[in-house]
Amino acid sequence: MDNRKKKIVTILGARPQFIKAAVVSRALSEFSDIQEIVVHTGQHFDRNMSQLFFEQMGIPEPDYNLDIHGLPHGALTGRMMERIEEVLLAEKPDWVMVYGDTDSTLAGALAAKKLHIRVAHVEAGLRSFNEAMPEEINRVLTDRLSDLLFCPSESAVRNVHDGGCLAPGAKIVMCGDVMKDAAKKFYPHRRKADAAVQVPFILCTFHRAENVDDSETLRNLLDALEQICAIAPVVCPLHPHTRKSMETIGFVPERSPIRFIAPVGYLEMLYLLGDCSLVLTDSGGLQKEAYYMGKYCVTLRNETEWTELVDCGYNRIVGTVPAVILPTVRELFAKTPEFPVELYGDGHASELIAKTLHQTPVP
Repeated sequence: MDNRKKKIVTILGARPQFIKAAVVSRALSEFSDIQEIVVHTGQHFDRNMSQLFFEQMGIPEPDYNLDIHGLPHGALTGRMMERIEEVLLAEKPDWVMVYGDTDSTLAGALAAKKLHIRVAHVEAGLRSFNEAMPEEINRVLTDRLSDLLFCPSESAVRNVHDGGCLAPGAKIVMCGDVMKDAAKKFYPHRRKADAAVQVPFILCTFHRAENVDDSETLRNLLDALEQICAIAPVVCPLHPHTRKSMETIGFVPERSPIRFIAPVGYLEMLYLLGDCSLVLTDSGGLQKEAYYMGKYCVTLRNETEWTELVDCGYNRIVGTVPAVILPTVRELFAKTPEFPVELYGDGHASELIAKTLHQTPVP
């Protein structure tokens, strides 16, 4: 009888992935026959964008830190593949587990598949149907390479089937959203952000390349946010990339009525979400976190992967035009939140993921 442990190499590189890993890795640790090796690609290297999440949520220090960042998409993905391949050859895992839709996700899946190692994709099946987004390319290709596809919703399952992304022999598991697990677990441990904020306030984050790398789009967003300050204070944890883009167009955050604060950890973000009256964001994860905290969300994009939130009226897609953003903000800021529909599972997605990996035989 083979009593060796199943070895799983987990690839992480960006803030949302650290949050998801906090609950999934804990669930994996409940099985004595599973050994997890954590690889941090370094894609997010700012302390508040990566290391702080390991510290706050009790994630073990990564077994490998590849320290790869600051490169164009092609070079970044290629360099990651090279280094991840070295790790996989040394560790010889049974599974490589990847999360979401970043360059780290695709690099991990490609490196694994070329070495004939099975791939498990957490948050499979999401689609924006906008192939101009690098994330869309990453998620579609990763789904096609995966042997286990852990989908957070029924629409994600349909996307896999409808898009023909299911590889021969691959298995779909509708597990729910691990971010719901994380919100449920960590909200009681939320921490007050260092910067004092006035209640009621509107919480805003934006960082996507299509929003901050185009100067006209960035100016439109900043103009809209400054006008929104007349409705309620706007508190904005400032992503390092967004700050650099602001400097490029000569925008000085300190002179704006928008309350810009330093990037915050997950526990501080939960505190801000709990206290705010409305969320504006271009982040996929924050759209769901707003829902879990019972707050309406205004999404500063032209599409979303989380279509259920829009269908139920919890999320509004407004793009980046001030004339569309402002009336939506006014309406939702004044509206009493009502969230009767339960989406994305029962808060035990991470346990189902761990149980599935535990029960899947090693060939």
